[in-house]
Amino acid sequence: MNTGPRRTLRLLPWTGPEAKPCFLITDDGGGRVSRLADITEATQLDMGAQLLAHADDLLPDATEAQLRFLAERLVEALRDILRVAEGRGQRYDEERLFP
Repeated sequence: MNTGPRRTLRLLPWTGPEAKPCFLITDDGGGRVSRLADITEATQLDMGAQLLAHADDLLPDATEAQLRFLAERLVEALRDILRVAEGRGQRYDEERLFP
């Protein structure tokens, strides 16, 4: 029976070439790349919240060009946030299965 640290696979909050997912194999959550991923996730969530607040303010009087630009940014933010949610969901499931 292996009594060493359990290795985990973490979905990172960014993609690699051709928009393919990036993963980190780690023994714990305290390494440099894990910390960078945590900071990136927090930044992406904060930027999404700020963009949503901006959209609320902009929508009533937005031009067609502004709406298109806003929609493109909202799609980017939603893609980032869904990747964060997926990664956190995988970690949560793993923590429940292997406490």
